[in-house]
Amino acid sequence: MKQRIEKMDLKGKRVIVRCDYNVPIYNGKILDDTKIVASLETIRYLIEQDCKIILLSHLGKIKTEEDKQTHSLEPVAKRLKELVGREVYFSKEILDPELKKRIELMLPRDIILLENTRFLDVPNKLESNCDAQVAQFFASLADVFVMDAFASAHRAHASTTGIAKYLPSCMGFSVEKELLALDRFLKEPKHPFTVIMGGAKVEDKLELIGTLLPKCDHLLLAGGLANSFLKALNFNIGSSLATESTKTIEKLKQIMLTYRDKLMLPLDAIVGSSYDEAYTRYKKINEITDNEVISDIGVKTLAKYKTAIQDSETIFLNGTIGIYEEERYSNGTKELFNLLKNCKAIVVVGGGDAVSSVKSLGYQEAFTYLSVGGGATLEYLTKGHLVGIDAIMEEEEIEILDV
Repeated sequence: MKQRIEKMDLKGKRVIVRCDYNVPIYNGKILDDTKIVASLETIRYLIEQDCKIILLSHLGKIKTEEDKQTHSLEPVAKRLKELVGREVYFSKEILDPELKKRIELMLPRDIILLENTRFLDVPNKLESNCDAQVAQFFASLADVFVMDAFASAHRAHASTTGIAKYLPSCMGFSVEKELLALDRFLKEPKHPFTVIMGGAKVEDKLELIGTLLPKCDHLLLAGGLANSFLKALNFNIGSSLATESTKTIEKLKQIMLTYRDKLMLPLDAIVGSSYDEAYTRYKKINEITDNEVISDIGVKTLAKYKTAIQDSETIFLNGTIGIYEEERYSNGTKELFNLLKNCKAIVVVGGGDAVSSVKSLGYQEAFTYLSVGGGATLEYLTKGHLVGIDAIMEEEEIEILDV
């Protein structure tokens, strides 16, 4: 098993923690602090151990100098100070040699958050390309590395896999909880096991579909994924989002032949129009015309999917069902969430878009587990491992290291 934070000798150590502070910020205001709250258990544990605490995180994608103006982690430092109830120092510098002196002057239990690690991606992608000198500099700031950013664990970056090459390492509480939950609920799920999958591009989900179909009893499809399957069945889906790849269409046909007893596709839809923003109609799937756009599932689809949901012991929801952000297209998502809320099954929600829809519509307390991982969750379910977790020491390795 990967080394756990409780098994490390951390008393009085300098500890560098890779957190996930990739939070939505608008005009300097944090719109959702869930990920910051998720880091508190690890930070408070390190405070109890009288550690000097150095925090790292990325925020968004940094492609230009202008991106840096709106992607600073300084608002996170201010919010973290409020949550943890003690001073959180912020360093605008990331690679400045003076940073080492600043950390040496820190007292036990002091906390410092460094600026967005992806600022190092302009102009040379030092963070994303796992630059060895950057990783070594980060490692030189501390005695121990704690990986507590599950959502970044599928990225081999300087602040994830890079540091772990040079320091004794372990999992933080947030990562440990994520792995335990995903393994507990989805590695060997209780059957009947139902997967509900939506979203835009079917190409992005083909590998996951291929992994989950042999395991599940039902696969319920919606959104752009369902549109692509309907297109493969020669239904007219109008101007709806769907794959344009003939190669992908052939793959979908093969999937439907192999797993026809497991797949469920929409029977009806709420549609908009590609040329009239005010246009909204209810249509059966075989009634859709050229300029119509499938934007939500209909009542017959919900009734069909209800049979599988009520039969299930475990349900995994990934992706979005429709354009839930628009009120006229949100009913299918809301009704589906109500079905899931009231069923007997374990319900796990994974993937950033799915979790966002659950929180946006107020269902965050309704389900068994919301995975914070986004792409990392999907990669873990597909491949069974993550590079950022692979880099962490095994338990037995701690015995031969002088921490």
